[in-house]
Amino acid sequence: MPVLASHRKPRTKVRTTTPAVGFTTAALASVTLLSTQSATAAPVEPKPAIEDVQKKVDELYRQAGSATQQYNRAKAASTAQRAKVDTLLSDVAKRTEKINEARRELGAFAAEQYRTGGIAPTATFFLADDPQAYFDQSRLMSRSTERQQKAVDDFRTQQAAASKKRAEAVQSLESLTETQTTLRSSKQKVQNKLTEARSLLAKLTAEEKARLAELERKKEAEAKEKAEKLARRQAAEAKEREKREEAEKKAREEAAKESGGDSGSGSGSGTGTSPGSGTGTDTGTGTDSSYAAKAEKVLAFARAQIGKPYVWGASGPASYDCSGLTQAAWREAGVTLPRTTWDQVKVGTRVATSDLQPGDLVFFYDDISHVGIYKGDGMMIHAPKPGANVREESIYYMPIYGSVRPA
Repeated sequence: MPVLASHRKPRTKVRTTTPAVGFTTAALASVTLLSTQSATAAPVEPKPAIEDVQKKVDELYRQAGSATQQYNRAKAASTAQRAKVDTLLSDVAKRTEKINEARRELGAFAAEQYRTGGIAPTATFFLADDPQAYFDQSRLMSRSTERQQKAVDDFRTQQAAASKKRAEAVQSLESLTETQTTLRSSKQKVQNKLTEARSLLAKLTAEEKARLAELERKKEAEAKEKAEKLARRQAAEAKEREKREEAEKKAREEAAKESGGDSGSGSGSGTGTSPGSGTGTDTGTGTDSSYAAKAEKVLAFARAQIGKPYVWGASGPASYDCSGLTQAAWREAGVTLPRTTWDQVKVGTRVATSDLQPGDLVFFYDDISHVGIYKGDGMMIHAPKPGANVREESIYYMPIYGSVRPA
């Protein structure tokens, strides 16, 4: 029997590409997703240049200095207000005791009147055995009534005075509370500014810190060069002034000789005139020497503080802020300065930078938030900023606002 052929079609091998298609789709999806994320992601801010960091840190320190002066002013006001409140409360206590004394006296009068009872004056006259005795008693009663009236008046006076002082004390306590709120706010502001500055510096790499230190050295060198230029100019002006004064003195002597030569007897008169004019000159010199003596004490104190740390709100003896140092230094010369730079700048006489003398106070920035003591040759002694110590530095290290001669 013949073999029948199979009607089934032979299987054809078909290559499947499903895995490849799946991989390609996934890859495209990943690329699309990454592209979308890149497009929507916030751009990364470039790191600030070290010069910008320096400016920012300097500005934060300046703002901290200004907030420190606010703190100093609030602290001084708080101390004064507390003393006033204590005085008022003490006064109120004393007046309250006087009121109690007056009240006790009135109580004694009231008790006496209650014991004796009240009889009409006419009835008392007719019932009296001796009319003269009645009149004597009447005068005594009149005086007694006057004492009672005085006691009542004193009571009312003391009561009114105590009420007034009590109201003043309440108002002063409210002011004290407001001042203490300002004090806390100023303190927090200082701390925030300093924290921000420290945070900026902490983010710097070692290389950036070295670059920042180089910028500081450059800034100091430029400021020192300006100070030296001022010193040379002041020295030249002083020399010129000495020559001028010497020439004037010589001219006066020549005039005195000519006046003495005209009449022999006139020399005595001329001699008398010379001391008179000399006294005028000595008075001016005496004033200058008086200020110089005070300035010497101020600078001696300031030099002794060099190396002590700057601490905001401090006024010695272990640490200082800028106005705390100037206040303490001038106190050594017997001059009392206010606590803040804003108030110290109002004391004494304003002087130009070119006319500065040792001991003068130099103020900085438009907001007058820093001060130093001029020592001569364009240099000053000051408590610079947090993290630094009291030191000598050029007055041109910061923008100058103005200067004063305190005494």
